[in-house]
Amino acid sequence: MIIARQEDVTEAVLVAMDGAEDARLRNVMAAFIRHLHAFAREVRLTEAEYEYAIDMLNRIGQATNDSHNEGVLFSDALGLSTLVCLLNNGQNGATETAAALLGPFWRANAPLTENGGSIVRSPTPGPPLFVDCRIRDAHGLPLAGVRVDVWQASPAGMYENQDETQADMNLRGVFKTDAEGRFAFRTVKPAGYPVPTHGPTGEMLAAQKRHPYRPAHLHVLAFKPGFKTLITQVFVDDDEHLESDVVFGVTQALIGDFRKGAGPAPAADVAGEWFSLAYTFVMEPGEAVLPQPPIK
Repeated sequence: MIIARQEDVTEAVLVAMDGAEDARLRNVMAAFIRHLHAFAREVRLTEAEYEYAIDMLNRIGQATNDSHNEGVLFSDALGLSTLVCLLNNGQNGATETAAALLGPFWRANAPLTENGGSIVRSPTPGPPLFVDCRIRDAHGLPLAGVRVDVWQASPAGMYENQDETQADMNLRGVFKTDAEGRFAFRTVKPAGYPVPTHGPTGEMLAAQKRHPYRPAHLHVLAFKPGFKTLITQVFVDDDEHLESDVVFGVTQALIGDFRKGAGPAPAADVAGEWFSLAYTFVMEPGEAVLPQPPIK
């Protein structure tokens, strides 16, 4: 098609792509082009703004490496990650879901840890936290043999891959649920933290006068053949940023009951303040697929 006016461009692109054999690819790309072109027309995108956007896209790729995924972080800060999660869980978005975004810090090879064991693998400040969880199916029956990945930031606000003072795989572990669908572990109470701001995501947040903080949380990924992989987070219930999470990840179902311990702790070596968390996860029937790890 010879382009006679700007309105012709969209139709020309749609016609050019229509030969794709994959029907889903045709539908997704056609919608993407229509919305992308409509966006440019709506805001009357300038050439300078277009060049800046392309440069930012390039810098997102350049800022991504084995220990940092700027692309996932940028998507998180736009709310896209949470939107996709809610669209694909909880009855296609009709109800709140216990699923949550994966985030940019999951690693696929955390060490297998015995039930009740500790994921604190190097000296880590903060009050001890004793976590006792159950995994059920949609009928309330316990699910045994679920592989459960757990990971969190330290109370200093960094995951171990960001912090050379922490041991490799500190505050990460893999568990298997027992016959009662239970897994339990010891850790330290997480604290809120700022997302990395050294790249394009931080540049965007600063321009929008947004804070970079996530409320304190634990990450959980539960995998069992025959069930949809559950990716979720459990948030500390008194965190000041619950209502202003920089990545829009907090839903009511994900706020946990982090209780301050009364009396002796479950471990003899704990003399001071300690906390406990009990939480029940529900897994839906479906295809068990692990996500691509955002970092190594």
